[in-house]
Amino acid sequence: MEARMKGAMNPDLGTAIQHLYKAIGAGGVDRRLLSLIHLRASQINGCSPCVHASIGSAKQAGETEERLHNVVAWRETPFFTEEERAALELTEAATRIQDGAAGVTDEIWDTVADHFDEGQLSAIILEIALTNFFNRINRTIREQAGKTW
Repeated sequence: MEARMKGAMNPDLGTAIQHLYKAIGAGGVDRRLLSLIHLRASQINGCSPCVHASIGSAKQAGETEERLHNVVAWRETPFFTEEERAALELTEAATRIQDGAAGVTDEIWDTVADHFDEGQLSAIILEIALTNFFNRINRTIREQAGKTW
């Protein structure tokens, strides 16, 4: 499969994305957790370039191979903290938007809000949204893993 677009990204879009990343970084959430969020949403959406990129950034932030290999099954493993589990559950609920999906329930929200302040929640929500944004672009243009970043 070959990518549908080979041209450079619109420079205004690049600037906007840089501002979004700055806002995410200002939220005070551990980079490892942000990488796990990016990885889990990208796994759900089947976005190979984002899966590839999130693993690389997670490793740079000090994430372990064991945890990275188990993000897809985080509920069934002992490798994640309650805080991380709450963020991963929010990620899944916010990413899986389909007919009849429950979405982010009050229970999910209350659990994640018990672990993070509003600034951190804003950063996590923006990370989820931005990841889904990239996932959809990459799926549309058939971007390939390892060729984007």
